[in-house]
Amino acid sequence: MNKTTRLRNGFLVLLGLFFSSALWAHGGAAGTDTDQCKFELEPGHWIHYTAYQPNAYQGEEFCGNIPEADSLMQLVFDYQDIRYRDMNVSFEVTQEPAGTTIFKQDAKKHKSGTVVLALPNGVPEAGKYLIHITLEPSEGQTGLERLDAHMAFRAGAGKTTSTTGMILYVLFGLAGLYVLYLSHDGFKNKVDEILGKAKE
Repeated sequence: MNKTTRLRNGFLVLLGLFFSSALWAHGGAAGTDTDQCKFELEPGHWIHYTAYQPNAYQGEEFCGNIPEADSLMQLVFDYQDIRYRDMNVSFEVTQEPAGTTIFKQDAKKHKSGTVVLALPNGVPEAGKYLIHITLEPSEGQTGLERLDAHMAFRAGAGKTTSTTGMILYVLFGLAGLYVLYLSHDGFKNKVDEILGKAKE
């Protein structure tokens, strides 16, 4: 096996390892703490949270950082555990650090397991906010206690590219150059020439 083949194989292995770890880092291991967009209600029991801004960023999902402060926000909560669907669930969004309530939904059941909160005008201003969720047993439910969870988010900082996203762009670029190297003799010869001079 020549040096070029070893380099190519090494690059492909590293690329494969990176992509597999990047995919697993976004909730690939269901039920573990790799997914940051969720509330822990009890050990091992979660409510998943996703934020949308359909007027500004159609189809894109957000979590701890919501780009626009004064644009429609849809906060979506999903809970899979059947017992939570019979509990009364209330939501409150407060502006921090003052704790001023900017949105509140009174307690009620959500049999579908999905709750969508719409803030038509977004939030009052850019800054930090806290989502409070409270689940209380319905009349007749036994063995369940009141549950409280909280999750912070920031709004109005604009859209940012994550470090993982930037690394993925770089890797896609490198992969494209590598394909060009394998398929284009002129480019390959030029790269080999540069590498040969670098080794001297």
